[in-house]
Amino acid sequence: MSRPAIDLARLRADVEAVNDLGRVPGRPGVNRPSFSPEDMAGRRWLIGRMEAAGLDARMDPVGNVFGRWSAGQGAAVLVGSHLDTVPDGGPFDGTLGVCAALEAVRAMRDAGITPARPVEVVCTADEEGRFGGMLGSQAICGEVGPEWIAQARDETGRPLRQALAEAGLPPSGEGAARDLSDIACFLELHVEQGPVLERTGDQIGVAEAVTGVFNWTVTLTGEANHSGTTPMDMRRDAFRGMADFGAAIPAILSRAGGPDARLTVGQVALLPGFPHSVAGEARFSIIGRDAEEPWMQALAQACEAEIARAADAHGLGVQIDRQSWLPPTRLNDALVERLTDLSARAGFRTRRMPSGAGHDAQTFARHVPAGLIFVPSVRGISHAPEEWTEWPDIARGAQLLAEATAALAS
Repeated sequence: MSRPAIDLARLRADVEAVNDLGRVPGRPGVNRPSFSPEDMAGRRWLIGRMEAAGLDARMDPVGNVFGRWSAGQGAAVLVGSHLDTVPDGGPFDGTLGVCAALEAVRAMRDAGITPARPVEVVCTADEEGRFGGMLGSQAICGEVGPEWIAQARDETGRPLRQALAEAGLPPSGEGAARDLSDIACFLELHVEQGPVLERTGDQIGVAEAVTGVFNWTVTLTGEANHSGTTPMDMRRDAFRGMADFGAAIPAILSRAGGPDARLTVGQVALLPGFPHSVAGEARFSIIGRDAEEPWMQALAQACEAEIARAADAHGLGVQIDRQSWLPPTRLNDALVERLTDLSARAGFRTRRMPSGAGHDAQTFARHVPAGLIFVPSVRGISHAPEEWTEWPDIARGAQLLAEATAALAS
């Protein structure tokens, strides 16, 4: 079989072009929140690029974009990632995997490779979890459907059904589930989003497993009151309850989490939100991660206990909105071996490693063989405008993705 050779200049032009669609005046980084006008513009741009590459392109009812090379027979090799971003995100998170997947197909065509089975480039919807979970890949795999979509809200309370309708998609999202017997495997290239590869000097990471993650929104309800006239011992201060929970995080991790446990409070809102008012409501996010299901369960239970203790201490009501629970997932051993071997044959310094961040590969791995390739992140920074990966590192990762796609499709 001929060896596909990626065109780095072509890949770089694609990454930069789609990121231009996420540049918002006055905002740093890239802004393509799921189902925003910028996100949908990126998906339409991708459809055009897929068609220019000779693929049959379509968008499904939840916004997943597919470009199919209908060659050969049998189940398809899916390869891709996502285009949606966190607010003020980096240029490569998800975007690299989508553009590199398209470049892998073009490199195969340029090399005259005719696959024995179909190849599909896929761009999933809402991987960043604006509405909880990983909507696109979970919908493809049949894990979520119209009933879940009808209940889903973002952190502002905006219904997913409304966001879908405003993006020109069916509000029910019905019809996104795929026949999984038509998927032979799934491959994803991603920036590491951590410092390990840069620290060790390795050029490629092959993920063996992905940590689990739960996504909660906690609301503590007390009583808003005047900050000058309300004695400290008579307050039902929602902020103090939230602060008590935050202070307990190290103890929670120490007694309940495994060595890879993480707890993050990344979003906070206080009401009425006035400097001279006691907070009557505190709403905050909790993102919990761990590499083993028992540890993850213990971590969640410890969080619930500390929230209840803080609420009781300050006379607060509690509501926990458990938006999603994605279990820890091992990736396919055979694919890990195959990717490691292909990387070594290419002369790349390669490390097997866990993934601390969730990825679409995690969802697919619960249903079909899935593989995940990492390239180094400068200083380990991600989910920020400063996210960066050097282009020689991108070239190695994209080349490995192209060779793996060709091998698995042949």
